[in-house]
Amino acid sequence: MSSYNAAPLAKLAEQFERLPGIGNKTAQRLAYYVLKMPRERAVEFSQAIMSAHDSIHYCKECCNLTDKEKCSVCENSRRDHSTICVVEDPRDVMAVERTQEYNGVYHVLHGAMSPLNGIGPEQLTIKELLARIQNSKVNEVIMATNPTIEGETTSMYISKLLKPLGIKVTRLAYGIPVGGDLEYADEVTLLRALEGRSEM
Repeated sequence: MSSYNAAPLAKLAEQFERLPGIGNKTAQRLAYYVLKMPRERAVEFSQAIMSAHDSIHYCKECCNLTDKEKCSVCENSRRDHSTICVVEDPRDVMAVERTQEYNGVYHVLHGAMSPLNGIGPEQLTIKELLARIQNSKVNEVIMATNPTIEGETTSMYISKLLKPLGIKVTRLAYGIPVGGDLEYADEVTLLRALEGRSEM
């Protein structure tokens, strides 16, 4: 931020700029917006950040974020606890929940394997997933990692660990998005769409 701005304002803008997807101009706008807030709202805003930071932790069962011992999905006895959907990020849980069709439970890995970035199985919650499966009756594990090289690698790695346990391991189908045009789809996407075709 320009040197003609007050140092605390520049520092505030710098903090906003550290957030993903926030550029310099947006960071400045946010900093000025926060300054215009009434003091009570600014205090409320900062307290909400600190409260979330202090009280949110991993669910002891699925590793999703929660402020209780277990998240609301794991505590829900009406959910099908024999089916686990494995996702990379807590935001992926929200995406699947928005469909209002899935009735199983989740397991959040908090990332994907990426040897180039120093992320191996030890940095993910794979060990917790295996312990959970061995301690309960699980019939199916749905691999819902992202369709990236890292996501595929993670999915294959977990699948190889689960196969000897006699658990059905499935992968989310993916291919042409609704509203998409075939001419703009890459070869891999088209191949996946063909492989995942279903009868009408």
